[in-house]
Amino acid sequence: MVKLRLKRCGKKQRAIYRIVAIDVRSRREGKDLRRVGFYDPINNQTYSNVPAILYFLEKGAQPTGTVHDILRKAEFFQEIIYN
Repeated sequence: MVKLRLKRCGKKQRAIYRIVAIDVRSRREGKDLRRVGFYDPINNQTYSNVPAILYFLEKGAQPTGTVHDILRKAEFFQEIIYN
């Protein structure tokens, strides 16, 4: 099973997270299938590759709770409904 979850990057005390599609059995820093965005909690910036996220969601990937909240704040799910 594939999940959309966060992968930690950046320096100490300055974390930046990549949103990745990854196998459930992989560890946090494990090999990901594809990078689909990033999240910077300090500057509160989010970038998401919408076609890639839609592709994985259509194939049955489940976002974790945190990734779901980040995508909801970025109004990702409203774009899906209106398009």
